Amino acid sequence: MASEWWVGTDESGGIPNPGRPDVKPPPHWRLEAIVATERPRQIELSPDGTTLAFMLDRDTSDVWTIPVAGGQPRKVTAGRPRAAYWDDGNAKWSPDGTRLAYTQGGKVCIAAATGGVATEVCAGSSPVWLDDARLIVGIDREERTVLSVVDVADAWPRPLAHAGADYVAAVVSPDRSRIAYTVFHHDDLNCVSLHLADLAGQTRSMVHNPGFAVRSPTWSPDGLQLALACEWPGWYEVFLVDVADGSAARQLTTAGADFSDLAFAADGASLIATRCRHGVSDLVRVDVRTGDVTVLAEGGTWSSPRLLADGGVAAVYESFTTAPCLRVVGSDGSVRDLFAPTPAQVLSAPHVVPEHITYPSLDGLEVHGWLYRPSGATTERTCPAVVYPHGGPTSMTGDEWDGVAQYFLDKGFAWFAINFRGSTSYGLEFERANHGVWGVADTHDCLAAYDHLASLDWIDPSRVAIFGASYGSYMALHSVVDDPGHRFKCAITKYGDCDILTSWAQGDLVGRLDLERMMGHPRGARAEYDAGSPIHRIAHLKVPLLIAHGELDVRVHPNQSKELVEALRREGKQFEYVTYPTEGHGLLRPEPFLHFHKRMERFLDWYLMP
Repeated sequence: MASEWWVGTDESGGIPNPGRPDVKPPPHWRLEAIVATERPRQIELSPDGTTLAFMLDRDTSDVWTIPVAGGQPRKVTAGRPRAAYWDDGNAKWSPDGTRLAYTQGGKVCIAAATGGVATEVCAGSSPVWLDDARLIVGIDREERTVLSVVDVADAWPRPLAHAGADYVAAVVSPDRSRIAYTVFHHDDLNCVSLHLADLAGQTRSMVHNPGFAVRSPTWSPDGLQLALACEWPGWYEVFLVDVADGSAARQLTTAGADFSDLAFAADGASLIATRCRHGVSDLVRVDVRTGDVTVLAEGGTWSSPRLLADGGVAAVYESFTTAPCLRVVGSDGSVRDLFAPTPAQVLSAPHVVPEHITYPSLDGLEVHGWLYRPSGATTERTCPAVVYPHGGPTSMTGDEWDGVAQYFLDKGFAWFAINFRGSTSYGLEFERANHGVWGVADTHDCLAAYDHLASLDWIDPSRVAIFGASYGSYMALHSVVDDPGHRFKCAITKYGDCDILTSWAQGDLVGRLDLERMMGHPRGARAEYDAGSPIHRIAHLKVPLLIAHGELDVRVHPNQSKELVEALRREGKQFEYVTYPTEGHGLLRPEPFLHFHKRMERFLDWYLMP
């Protein structure tokens, strides 16, 4: 047992890794600066257009506000627990602009925008103001989320709309008489549909295409139309639907890209949105009449765009060289930082910009990734490399800031962040190419990533590791178990699965349904679940593993790592195993973050020794 209070289990199998006394820290980067880099995210504009509310991840994940014109940010809430940015909600302004509604610990809470003690309203999720006295919230019952109305002064929820599935997101009409909302169907797990409800509870389906999803619904200013992004053209293209007659949705764009975060301009003639293709997103304007797309700001990753009164747009931004910040893009195309809390040590450190790579997988499918080359890597001085498959799997690595990658680049490692089959922003066919073949076809993409690196004359093919978190961890384990060529020198697995059958039974509802969405129910797909579970073939493993897991993880239960470690012990394999009692699905607190990445650094330094 380790002495640090933030470390639980800390044990190893085989010969302990003694560390490298000859290895010095990288010249420009420190892990302490990376973990201190705050993340502003998910902005909302006040009704009067003067103030932005946003979430800020630092020691906590609290609600903050900042004037649009610039100035000192103000912390509205205090002590909201640190939350994973990919899995957390945002704060919503009341129509009168005096209060903000948000969730904390499974409860809907309200805080005055000017400060004061927050109040709990009810158990629920995703609050949206109906008017100044009522909220639309999600209430969980019997593995379903029901759309409900709750009076903030008398918090007994009243069911408003329930389509036999899960309410996902709600948007209130401009006259506050109707609610458009999306529904995730448990009997068709690839389907998200759009519905409409009035305050009497009368509902009707607006857009429902079995097997396909919609997202980002938004009302036109006159309340006559809804815009949304629909995936059935093969990408999330923009569509319009007439609310009055419920006519078929009209496709507005044919950009071959994924649109999201839609919002109408005040005159209703255009939409603001983000458009993403091959991991790079742009901030764009879409003409509602013609579907023409105008780029307002290129590249990086833009999210949560909000139209300002002067015609500008406020949004969250990050890129390979820029940590998350709040930016304003003026109507004249100018760009200014509104809030950029990046430490000076990070700002002054050199950043490597990767190259977008396309390479053939073992079955010939074209796969994608971002290849970072460290300075100093040459044919005479080849470097070690890390292959990094992302989590999800329905996600991607895009043009975004990754301090950990930059740290290891500064040490002289190459870093290959791959978007294996199943990744987003490469079209629906590619996104669904891993359905039914988890751990088989996408593992081939990881092995082919090694083959691509081995073909480069500045990479040392005898010193390549694979590392991932969540689904990326699962990919890393498969890649060293189900590879007869034993390509990788070592592997690092962070809160990942080893047995997707037992994980299906252990994890939370969201994870279980996502697994069923792509792999089917295990009662009808046992062979596929077995093929996708490397635990059955641990005897094939020939390289050391570093395994880490948060003990509070409900998405991938920590029993997954326990099961893996027990199998490694039985087989006499080399491993290191560490758990973190305070952490869930993500190592968010500074001490566990530092402990794990220093352990990872020691592991790579030792096992990739030249």
